[in-house]
Parts: sequence; structure tokens; C-alpha cells
Amino acid sequence: MRRYLLSSLIVLIIGSFAGLYFFYNYWVHRYDELIAQQAGIYRLDEKLVWSVIYEETFFRAWKIGADEEVGLMQVTPTVAREWAKETGFKEFEKQTAENVNEFLRDPQRNIQIGCWYLEKKREKYRAFPAEKAMMLGAYNAGASRVDEWTKDIDPAKISEAEFIERINIASTKAYVSSILERYREESEKVKSEK
Repeated sequence: MRRYLLSSLIVLIIGSFAGLYFFYNYWVHRYDELIAQQAGIYRLDEKLVWSVIYEETFFRAWKIGADEEVGLMQVTPTVAREWAKETGFKEFEKQTAENVNEFLRDPQRNIQIGCWYLEKKREKYRAFPAEKAMMLGAYNAGASRVDEWTKDIDPAKISEAEFIERINIASTKAYVSSILERYREESEKVKSEK
């Protein structure tokens, strides 16, 4: 009887861990196609976009941030309206004017706008050694902060590590570092699977 209970308990524990493992993989990869599609359109690395979403919301499309950011990539209503205006589609402008939160809760729209905004932030730092870190710093704290952190040095020559060291907002430094670390881990996993 004790042996049966012990065996049942072991099977239950193993089954629980297997279930958690498969649920976790489903949860963090359920938007992979949308991410790949939008990252491709905006010439971004899909693993970097995936890492931003992981950091921002852990793939919760309904999440509202402290500063009213909405959805997977924590897009602000202002950015959504700017994107809608730039597209030239009156329907998008109307939807973002009427109910921007509902508009941004749609994972496809949220990832599309988030990728558009990431690319917009990246334009200024393209081909810099610290391009990704600067883009992420601008996405999180604003481009004016990146300018502030690089005001006494040529931003085109600063290394990623040097740039991160100059970030004087602890939450932004942690944000940039965490995303880049996760991005590199995910990129290595993909390489090792091939």
C-alpha cells in the first residue's frame, strides 16, 4: 500500500512538472508567429522583440502599465495615435481616438505598433556598437535620456557595456540589461537547436 502511494505521488509530481513545462512553453511562444511577422516588417530581430515582450508583460495582452501603457509591448496611447496618424488610415485614427485601450489590447495591433516604435527609436542609433542597448533605453526612458547619457562622448563609438554603465535610472539599467541577457540566451538556444 505504501509503495503504491509513493509511486502515485511520484507520478503525480512528474506529471505536474511536465504540465507546467508544456504550459510555460505554450504561454511564452503563443505569439511567435505575430512577433516574427511584425519584426520582419520593421527589420527587427524577432528574438529581441520577444525579449521585450517577456520583460514588459510576460505575454499578457491585457496588462495596463503604471503610465497607462497597454498590452504586450506596453504601448502608450500617444504612440498608438502617432502610429495611426502616420499610417494615413482614417479608421485607425478613429479607433485610437475612440477607444485606444481596446485597440491596443489586440495582440496583432499591439505588436505591430510596438515594433514600429522600436524601429523608430533604433533609427538614430543604427550601426552603433550599442545600438540595441540605446534603442531599448530610448524605448523605456525616452530618446532624450539616451542623449543625456551620451552627451559627453561620441554615441557612435561607445560600447554596449559602457552605455549601460552610463544609464543613471536603476529601473532602465535593469530593463536594458535583462532584455539583452534574455535576447542572447534565446538566440543561443535557436543556434544550438539548428
